Amino acid sequence: MDDSNKIFGTIPDTMPGGEADTPELIQLGEKLYFEKRLSANNTQSCNSCHNIIGNASGVDNLPTSPRAFGKNGVRNSPTVFNAGFHLAQFWDGRAKDLKEQAKGPILNPLEMAMPSAIEVEKKIGEIPEYQELFAKAYSDSSTKENPKTASVEMKKITYDNIAGAIAAFERSLKTQDRFDDFQRGDYKALSTEEQEGLEKFLTTGCTTCHVGPLLGGNSFRKLGQVNPYENTNDKGRQDLTKNPTDAFVFKVPSLRNVAMTGPYFHDGKTTTLEEAVKKMAYLQLGKELSESDTKSIATFLKTLTNKN
Repeated sequence: MDDSNKIFGTIPDTMPGGEADTPELIQLGEKLYFEKRLSANNTQSCNSCHNIIGNASGVDNLPTSPRAFGKNGVRNSPTVFNAGFHLAQFWDGRAKDLKEQAKGPILNPLEMAMPSAIEVEKKIGEIPEYQELFAKAYSDSSTKENPKTASVEMKKITYDNIAGAIAAFERSLKTQDRFDDFQRGDYKALSTEEQEGLEKFLTTGCTTCHVGPLLGGNSFRKLGQVNPYENTNDKGRQDLTKNPTDAFVFKVPSLRNVAMTGPYFHDGKTTTLEEAVKKMAYLQLGKELSESDTKSIATFLKTLTNKN
C-alpha cells in the first residue's frame, strides 16, 4: 500500500499553533468549551453542537443544530476533532483558524446570541472562578504564583483570550484510529475486507478530493462537479466571496470519524454513510456505484473511527 502512504500519510502529533499551549491554557479552554454562560440565555455551549462527551464524535448528529433561542441553523455542524489541521474553518472557510472560528458562534444572533464582545467579557469576568483561571493561563510568573492578587488588567479576561483558550483546548482534540496504525506499518490493523475497501476507495477516484492525513479538510470543491446537488438554496462560498465561480463550493470535509458524524453534507440531508458514498460518486465523479462497491468503501471508512 505504498500509494496509500503517499496519498494520505498519518495525522501529525501536534496541530499548527499549539506550540505555546500550556496545561493552564488548555484547562481554561476546556472549561470555556462547556460554558453555557457564553450564550445569551445560558443554554448553549460549544459542546451543544460539537459534542465530545463519552463516545461522541464532535458533532450533535442532527441535520442542523438548534440555537440558543430555538431556531435551527442552516448548515450541519462539522466535527471539532482534528479541526485545527484544516486549511480554514466552517463549511465556507470564512474563519482562518480555530481562534477566529471560536469568536463567531458566541456573537452570532442565530447561535449563542451574545450581544457584544464587551458583554461576553463582563459576564465571564464577574465569575470568580474564571478570574483565577485566566490569571493562571494568561500571566507572567508573578501573577501565576499569586492569581488572586493579580490586577483585573493582568487577568486578561478579553474576548480574544476567551477564543484563544477555546482554540488551545480544541487543538488537543485529535483522533487515533486503525488506519493510522496501518499507515505506520501494522498491516494486520485492517482486515482483508477493509484493505479491499481502501483499494476500491483509491481506484474509484475518491482521492480526487479526499487526500492528506485527514482524507479531506485541505481544499474547497464544488458539490455537484459532474451531476448537480439537489439543494440549490445554499450557494456555499459564493455568499462569502461574491464570486459566481464559487457557487456551491464548500470545504471538503475530513473523513476521519466519518462513520460517527452523520447525517452528511453541509445540509445534513443524507442519513447513512453508504448513501453518502454512493451519492458522492455520482455527484463528483459521475459514477453509479454498485451496492457491493458502496459497501466495500464504507467498510474501509469505518476504520477511520477514533479508538479513544
